[in-house]
Amino acid sequence: INGKGKKSIQQKYLCKCVFNKTIKKLLHVDATRAVLSSWKVVWVVLSDDGVEFYNKKSDSSPKGMIPLKGAKLTSPCQDFAKRTFVFKITTFKNQDHFFQASHLEEREFWNKDIKRAIVCLDSGMKFSRKSTRKSIQLPSNINMSELYNLMRDPQVGVKELKLERDNRTFNQCFTGSAVVDWLVSHERVRNRQDGVIVATGLLNEGLLQPAGDMSKRAAEVHAESVLLDQLDAFYYFADSGFFCEGYSSDEDTITKEEFRGAVVKQGCLVKQGHRRKNWKVRKFILRDDPAYMHYYDPTKDGDGPLGAIHLRGSVVTAVDHVPDAKKTDTEGFLFEIITSDEIHYLLEATTASERKEWIQAIHTVSKTGK
Repeated sequence: INGKGKKSIQQKYLCKCVFNKTIKKLLHVDATRAVLSSWKVVWVVLSDDGVEFYNKKSDSSPKGMIPLKGAKLTSPCQDFAKRTFVFKITTFKNQDHFFQASHLEEREFWNKDIKRAIVCLDSGMKFSRKSTRKSIQLPSNINMSELYNLMRDPQVGVKELKLERDNRTFNQCFTGSAVVDWLVSHERVRNRQDGVIVATGLLNEGLLQPAGDMSKRAAEVHAESVLLDQLDAFYYFADSGFFCEGYSSDEDTITKEEFRGAVVKQGCLVKQGHRRKNWKVRKFILRDDPAYMHYYDPTKDGDGPLGAIHLRGSVVTAVDHVPDAKKTDTEGFLFEIITSDEIHYLLEATTASERKEWIQAIHTVSKTGK
């Protein structure tokens, strides 16, 4: 639930472009934007009728609201040559708003929900994932959360694989056919047609996410997504460590040893500084073999890392509170990394599930990486 009491579809930290207020009315040429703009990390909340953005997650009222009725989404947005993973929302009054995600999958996740929200608004419907069961005629006896947990079971669930297509490597994903195969073989549905209906329900609930061009196109055609029962349509669990290596946000050739490991996970977290003890949003990239976690200023695209955490032999645990932090600084979902050199790093995730995912990934890398 966001600050106004509306049910939020999605919320996370993103970078937003901020124009010089004194001359922003004169901006008509794309080249001018790069000179007269800056980027700021904001807390973004997507509701059923608009996009709200806040200075901080703890703020009770938004700094601004972008109405989506009659709006247009442009992605990828090429208005900023040196910035990747940017998308643009143009309102019905032709006002442009630019946002930057931390990596490709995050941008596509936002694009999917924003597009569907626009389609619903323009057709007179209200965006609500709770309408999924009725709209696609899901059987009333199916518990989606219970089914999802069974599918995520590492022993008997859907197997997460490394799949390749179009010069890209999709880690921790599976095919649409594999989902339907699992539903049929575990007698959750009577046949493949029913399997597609149930799998589509999981997709529209946001429990499954599309990976790759084919599955994304199918998810964006209508207000309700459709899961494809095909071997070349890829999907992944919403709370998994999925990552597409071919479109990494760290594609530059780097020769330093600590950057040679494969990217395991990336995204924005809030980090406490070691000196001033203030909290700032940072983009983190976790690599294994060697086990390093680099953090960056998300507002400065293309710059090198601000620092690196060597994770070999480190300990990572969830924490309830920080003794020297103000109540307004953090809102829970904290975890701490203690390196083998006894250096402490305090971090905050957006949700409990995101914290759990980061802890599991860091724990695995710290034990297996060099």
